Order: sequence, then C-alpha cells, then structure tokens
Amino acid sequence: MPVLHTSAALGRLCSALLAAFLLSASTAVPVATADTRTAADARTAADARTAADESGWTAEPAPGAGGAPARPYFYLAGPAGTVLEDRLALTNTSDRERTVTLRGADAYNTADGALAVRPAAASGAGSWISFGAAATVKVPPRTRAVVPFTVTLPPSALPGEHPSAVVATADGQEAGVRVHLSVGGPTLAALTVEDVSVRGKGASAVVAYTLVNRGNVTLAPELALRAEGLLGEVPGRTAHALPVELLPGRRVSLTEPWPGAPVLDDVALTLTVTAPGAAPATATASARFVPWGIAGRTGAGLLGLGAVALAALLLVRGRRARSGPPADGEPVPAGNRAPEHELTGASR
Repeated sequence: MPVLHTSAALGRLCSALLAAFLLSASTAVPVATADTRTAADARTAADARTAADESGWTAEPAPGAGGAPARPYFYLAGPAGTVLEDRLALTNTSDRERTVTLRGADAYNTADGALAVRPAAASGAGSWISFGAAATVKVPPRTRAVVPFTVTLPPSALPGEHPSAVVATADGQEAGVRVHLSVGGPTLAALTVEDVSVRGKGASAVVAYTLVNRGNVTLAPELALRAEGLLGEVPGRTAHALPVELLPGRRVSLTEPWPGAPVLDDVALTLTVTAPGAAPATATASARFVPWGIAGRTGAGLLGLGAVALAALLLVRGRRARSGPPADGEPVPAGNRAPEHELTGASR
C-alpha cells in the first residue's frame, strides 16, 4: 500500500508547516511607549547660570572667611526651629549698572532626572529663604556685591534634606544657585525601581524604568542589568553610576542602553539599583525578540512549500481515482486459483 503511506506523510508535512507558520505569526514583541517629559517652563540651575554669565553678570556663593575655596553650592544644616545665615555674591562684569532681583525657590527633579527650580513662588523649602530688604540690589559696573540672606527652619520641619535654590533675575535672565539644606534628625535612604520594559531590538534596544526615592536624603544610584535567555545568560550591563541625583520624594523615568540585547530569544530581565545607605532595589521584566524580516521570509517560504506539498497530495489522490479498483471479470493467474469442489455430496 505505498500510495496510502505517501499520502499520510504529505499530510503530516503540511500540518507541521502550517503549525510552524502560525506559531511564528503569533509571537508577540514589546510595544514601545512614548517617553514623557515635563513642561518647558522648568529650567535647570546650570542652564540659567550659563545664560546669566553670557549676559554680563553672575551669581554664586560668596567665598568663606580666611580665603576658603570657592563653593559651587550652598551647604546649610541645623535643627528645626533655628535660623541659618549665608551670603550670595553678585558680580557685574559689564560696563553698565545691573538691577538684580533675588528670591528663594523650590528645587526638584524633572521627569527625566534633571535638576530644576520652579518658576512660581516657593511653597516648600524655598519659602524659608529670605533676603529681607535686599531682595532687589543695584550692582554698579564691574563691581561685586555680597548680599546676606537667612534660612529659617520651621519648628515643624521634618528631618532630612530639603532641596531648594537661590534665584537671581536681571534683564530677563535667571541664575540659580543650589542650596543643600538639611534639617537635623533621623535620616532614611530608600529607593525602588518600577515599570520596567524593553523598547527596540538588537543593538538599539533600551530598557525603560522608573526610580522612586522613598527616603529623606538625596541618592546617587547605580544600576546593573542581568538577562537570562532560553539558552543561558545574555550580555547585560555591569553596575555603573547613573547620571542623576535623585532628590527626596521624587520619581524619575530613565532609559538604559542595552547593546547586548539578542535578535532572537525570550529573555528574563533583572534590574538591580543600589545607592549608598539604601537596600538594593530589584525589578524584573520579560522581553521576546523576533527578527520579523527573517520571520516574514520564512513564513512565505513555508506557505510556498505547503502549497507544493498540497498540490502533490491532490495529484496522487487524482491518479488513484482515475486508476480505480480491479474489474470483476479480469482473469486471475492459474497459480492463484482456489481448488474446485464438486457439489454432488458424494465423497471422493
């Protein structure tokens, strides 16, 4: 019965090809999500300071007593209910008088991790900063003016760091100087990593995630990425510092390049984020990578091969139908005839 065996084999081949094609077509890939950013009205202190310097004046912490080195920021600390003091230096490098307006401001992280100051009136730690009668200062040409200010810590101020800044405005330009302000008491370093997903594929793949500072001190996080595929470990990222200072209570959305992402694999990701004084935070995600260009060509080839196999199967069945079973009157070879018996009832 060779014809029947050939038909069954072709049927199994067609079924296998169809199942393979359907499996490749049903494979899912990660969906890219849009990257979110804050409104354009927030400007970083560094950008504002550069713009002010180009306009002919600068604002920076005044040098300390006794020839102390220059300070990039203000560093102030004390218990709740106390008053702290410091001084701001305004330098007019132009040949005309400058009128500078001074205020305290709240500092924060933008959604992508940059440091910024709020343009509106301060409602947090920035409101604790006061220049008194010196809130508006006239600075003569090529002159440096030193302006004192105070920081009044409310009795109800919570322990920990309170991000803020001093902002100077002149001729439509702003310069912000960061204030590292700390209220005495217990401190807590804690963070979590959330919302992990993969965007893109191959060498252009990135891992998107969210970091949340759940403590009361500023954190300098480090990140490591481990990946496990179906056939073993996939190249990830070793622990390295992230270019962000995560302020207390802030949430930032970041992306991490993943040049070692595979082209074809089903991968389990583990993100581990650490920071000094904080317990490690981990989060997991999965990503399935399918080279759709190859999958499309393979699917087309499978369909073509399936069509050929189906045509061959139909051709074999057609030949069987045309040939038909042997006719009833066809002679049978003598060697194959059954023995003949007489129907007389007599024994032989």
